[in-house]
Amino acid sequence: MPNADKLPAANARTARPEWAAARRIVVKIGSALLVDRATGILKSDWLATLMDDVAALTREGREIILVSSGAIALGRHSLKLPKGPLGLEQSQAAAAVGQISLAHAYQEFARARGLTAAQILVTLGDTEERRRYLNARHTIECLIALKAIPVVNENDTVATTEIRYGDNDRLSARVASMVSADCLVLLSDIDGLYTAPPGSNAEARRLDVVTEITPEIEAMAGDAGTELSKGGMKTKIEAGKIARGAGCDMVISSGKVMNPLRAIAEGAPVTWFLAPSDPVTAKQRWISGQLEPKGVIHVDAGAEKALASGKSLLPAGVTAVTGTFDRGDAVIIRGPSGHEVGRGLVAYSKADAERIAGKRSADITAILGFSGRDELIHRDDMALNRALR
Repeated sequence: MPNADKLPAANARTARPEWAAARRIVVKIGSALLVDRATGILKSDWLATLMDDVAALTREGREIILVSSGAIALGRHSLKLPKGPLGLEQSQAAAAVGQISLAHAYQEFARARGLTAAQILVTLGDTEERRRYLNARHTIECLIALKAIPVVNENDTVATTEIRYGDNDRLSARVASMVSADCLVLLSDIDGLYTAPPGSNAEARRLDVVTEITPEIEAMAGDAGTELSKGGMKTKIEAGKIARGAGCDMVISSGKVMNPLRAIAEGAPVTWFLAPSDPVTAKQRWISGQLEPKGVIHVDAGAEKALASGKSLLPAGVTAVTGTFDRGDAVIIRGPSGHEVGRGLVAYSKADAERIAGKRSADITAILGFSGRDELIHRDDMALNRALR
C-alpha cells in the first residue's frame, strides 16, 4: 500500500489491558485510509489486512462493528466530479454511486474470510429520536447475534446539511454508545493526540493516556484536515467525550499501517481515552452520546455545586442562555469558568428559559403566565461529566 508504514519486527511494547478486555469493538475507518487520493481507487490491499484483523478478532469471540467512510470519495471518481468541495446534490449523487462499490467491497472481503457483512445506513434523526434510536440499536444487536459484521455509514444520499452528522468520528462514537461498546477505535492518519502539531513543532509529544478531557486537552486539537477526511483531531476529541460519557474506552491509532488492529494488540504507539468507571444508565448514555445539543445553559458556582450533589437545575442558578432550542431539546450545561458540566433535556423553550433565568421557581407562573416545572432541567434528564459525579 502506498505510504503505509511497516511495523517493527519486534515490539517491546504491549497493548493496554483495556484492549484485551474489550469484547465489543467499534472501528472507525476514514476515507483517506480507504481511498487513494490521487486515483480515487479503493486501497484493496489495506482493506484486505483490516478484514484479516476483523476475522482474527471474531475468532477470539470479539464482536466488531465497522463505521466506514469512503462512499463519496469512490463515487466522485466514478462520476468524474472535479476536485475540491462538492455541493450537497453532488455529494449525494457521489454517495449513491459509491455506496454500491463500498458495500460490495466489504461483502467480498468478508466472504473471503468466512464472514458476512451487513450494511447499515443511518441519519442524525435515527439517533436523535428515541424510538428510531432503539430500532437501530435492535437491528445492530440482531446482526451481531447472527454473527454478521455491521458496516455503518451516514446515509449521505438523503441527509441534508442541517441533519447530518458531518463526520464519522462523532458518528462512530454515537454508534459505540448505542450498542454499549467496550472500545472505540479511531483509525487515523496520525498515531494519537499530540501536545502540538507534530509536523510543525519538534517538541510535540504524543499522549499515551487521557483520563479526563480538560480545556487543555481540547486546546491541543486542530481543525479538519484533508479533502477526503472531514474530521481532524477536534472531532476526535468530541468523539472521545461521547464515548467516555457512555462508559466506552476510545483509542486513536494510526491507520497507515497494514493490519492496523493487530498493531494495537502488539502495542503500537496510540492514545487511549479511558472511560470513567462510574455506571452509566441507558438514558444517560442516550442524552450524552446520541443527542445534538441545541443550546447552552450557563450556571453559577452554587448551581454547579448543587448538580454535583445530585440536585436538579433550578432557574435561580442560571446566569445566561444561548442557542435555539425548544422544550425537550438537549442542551449543554456550562459552569462559571465555561467548562462543560454535563448535558440534559431542558423543560422550557429558549424564550421562556431566558425569562425565568435567575428567578425563583415559585415565580415561574407569574412570569410566564402558566404553571410549568420547577426545574429547568430535572436530574433524571441529565448526564453529568465524571468530575461532578
